[in-house]
Amino acid sequence: MPDTNPLSYITSALDEIKAAGGFFRLRQLQSACEPVCRADGREVINLASNNYLGLANHPKLKEAAEKAVREFGVGSGAVRTITGTLAMHIELEEKIAAFKHTEACVVFQSGFTANAGTVSSVLTPNDHIISDALNHASIIDGCRLSRAKIHVFRHRDAAHADEILTGLAGEPGSKLLITDGVFSMDGDIGPLDQLVPVAEKHGAIMMIDDAHSSGVLGANGRGTVDHFGLHGRVQIQVGTLSKAIGALGGYVCGSRDLIDYLYHRARPFLFSTSHPPAVTAACLAAFDLLIAEPERVQLLWDNTNYFKQMLKQEGFDTGLSETPIVPIIVGETKAAMDYSRALFDEGLWATGIGFPTVPQGLARIRAIVTATHTRAQLEQSVDILKRVATRMGLPGL
Repeated sequence: MPDTNPLSYITSALDEIKAAGGFFRLRQLQSACEPVCRADGREVINLASNNYLGLANHPKLKEAAEKAVREFGVGSGAVRTITGTLAMHIELEEKIAAFKHTEACVVFQSGFTANAGTVSSVLTPNDHIISDALNHASIIDGCRLSRAKIHVFRHRDAAHADEILTGLAGEPGSKLLITDGVFSMDGDIGPLDQLVPVAEKHGAIMMIDDAHSSGVLGANGRGTVDHFGLHGRVQIQVGTLSKAIGALGGYVCGSRDLIDYLYHRARPFLFSTSHPPAVTAACLAAFDLLIAEPERVQLLWDNTNYFKQMLKQEGFDTGLSETPIVPIIVGETKAAMDYSRALFDEGLWATGIGFPTVPQGLARIRAIVTATHTRAQLEQSVDILKRVATRMGLPGL
């Protein structure tokens, strides 16, 4: 009798993932997201989260969220264009715009929708996108949704981007040059200081995704534009509220006209219910902390440098990392996933990442340092990484 399950091909695809060693089960976090947390019934050092500044469980954010729930309830009740715009939504957008030194800001429900919704809104099929080869999936999806012509330049290669734009001279339509600020798998920084002059030379729109740069780079964590001193020269800045800010969401900063246009045309903004009061209030409190406590960013970098120095001394390959995202290159996907599981069993939560998220042969453990890790926790983490790698006979260690 023939197979009557129309989704049987999914089972076959899962079998291929398992055969390649890339299959995983979702781990369950059973406590607050802290440097040491409880997951799957055990206490582990957490080197897996994006909670860069330790704000996800900060008392001031919790207090702000609780107050908002008592006053405004748990939901906003509608999309922003109907009854879903609370006064605090506008307050948050104005606070972020001032923080980023731009005219205006719009908040999206996630960083993914901020990227995808913006790229797909501002471009048409007649336009051209020049995109870094390792840009985030949300940028790639936004490019595809826009139906603009996509041109990929070699990773962090501004000269190649220039070459592509030179070849497009005289072509009709707008040109958008886009890069991540910090690349999420390798932890290297996008060369915005080299790309901005290229965009200006060719009259292209410059756009940056600062998801992993917000709260990490620049004064008070203002991001890549501030890090390179390029205020006023980047037309579209995307950021996240889900990582260093400690809550949930994304945002876009730029000119007043750009933001008003996104209010009218960005589909995720138009067709998704707005942030609940608790999340919005927590984000407001987080930006107050970024301004009041710049030492948090310095602590993040102090911990990052200390951790990397120890890894280097032990012979680990951390690739291109320039930031708190620290890849530990292992090689094959199965080896990275087995290593990650063994680390967890020894009390260290660090994520294994393999193909197709990263290229074949460059599977890795991705460790992320936070401002709230102690030196003792980082030392213990390196000890576990070394001990398990030696036991497993991983190459190069």
